Amino acid sequence: MIHRDIVDDVLRESGKREQRSRLLPAHVVVYYTLALNLYFGEAYEEVMRQLVNGLRFLGNWRSNWKVPSTSAISQARGRLGEAPLKLLFERIAVPMARRGTRGSWFRGLRVMAIDGLVLDVPDTPANDEEFGRSGNDTTPGPFPQVRLVALGECGTHAVVDAALGPVATGEQTLAAELITRFISGMLVLADRNFYSYHAWLAARATGAELLWRVSATLRLPVLAALPDGSYRSVLINPKVRGRRREALIAAAAAGDDLDPAQAMVIRVVEYMIENRTGSGELFCLITTLADHELAPAVELAAVYAERWEIELSFDEIETHQTGHDRVLRSRTPKLVKQEIWSLLLTHYAIRHVMKDAADTVGTDPDDLSFIRSYRAIRRQVPNQAGFSP
Repeated sequence: MIHRDIVDDVLRESGKREQRSRLLPAHVVVYYTLALNLYFGEAYEEVMRQLVNGLRFLGNWRSNWKVPSTSAISQARGRLGEAPLKLLFERIAVPMARRGTRGSWFRGLRVMAIDGLVLDVPDTPANDEEFGRSGNDTTPGPFPQVRLVALGECGTHAVVDAALGPVATGEQTLAAELITRFISGMLVLADRNFYSYHAWLAARATGAELLWRVSATLRLPVLAALPDGSYRSVLINPKVRGRRREALIAAAAAGDDLDPAQAMVIRVVEYMIENRTGSGELFCLITTLADHELAPAVELAAVYAERWEIELSFDEIETHQTGHDRVLRSRTPKLVKQEIWSLLLTHYAIRHVMKDAADTVGTDPDDLSFIRSYRAIRRQVPNQAGFSP
């Protein structure tokens, strides 16, 4: 899945190629950090045994090589650092759905979603200082935490972009890094936590189509009702007030050109969802898809429900890969970041195998079990090693 040539390229680009032979060369440590997230509950030495098990039958195996100590492995991870794994994720993790991949498209657009999660990391002074804790001074959280915001492909559950920071960092702050990397041909879904006028402006500028939920209290004047029950409206920069605001609404209603820094015409879809208590909850969606015939309101409501697929991706990472304890193993900030990038890479690799399997039999990747695929891959890895220490 992750070819040795790509690993060598990222090591060279990040300046991590060795000048001398080591017991644990950098390319071995890259694969090892990935394996840590495939065998999450195992000790350092045991993961290394799993990784090199299949090599002992090769003729070029160095028979006097011994499994390094936990200390030696930790030092090797420290030498490697975060940069090669981050660069490898950026190089490898791209949208993977093909035109025939079921559940991945809407009107020729690749359905994507942006969302965030929080990961617990070991309780060490360094992690505490770098990442902080949720709660407050009186009742702090039990562990330091990292906030992660990611962009995922809904149909395949592939996480293809991510930004991370201390838990106190706002989701909108981290999302700003990802928004600039949206591309034309995407339909990006987002929950109401991500909306701001400037975030919408930046996302629209990329050429991607957008379908975001916003607060039901956001002022959205009705410019024109549409036959499918949706309506045309206008977003006004919150800095614009008074008569200027009313003038922009009038200009939008008349079809005049608007300065995007001040106002943008949108389409609004509103509908009620009955919750568990039996009462209704109003969903208010705004979209760049202006044509109600091409994208009827009822279909947009249905495709917005696909946003939950990225929540399932996070559940696969948090519950199945890291185990129910959900605390990462790295005790320093540099290694925490390295571990998170390798965690995302490992999840991507599993999901790529699942997508290929689903395409082969013509089914939706959602029809396949993540945990069964994960276990099958774990069983195969010890016999598939492709490098030698």
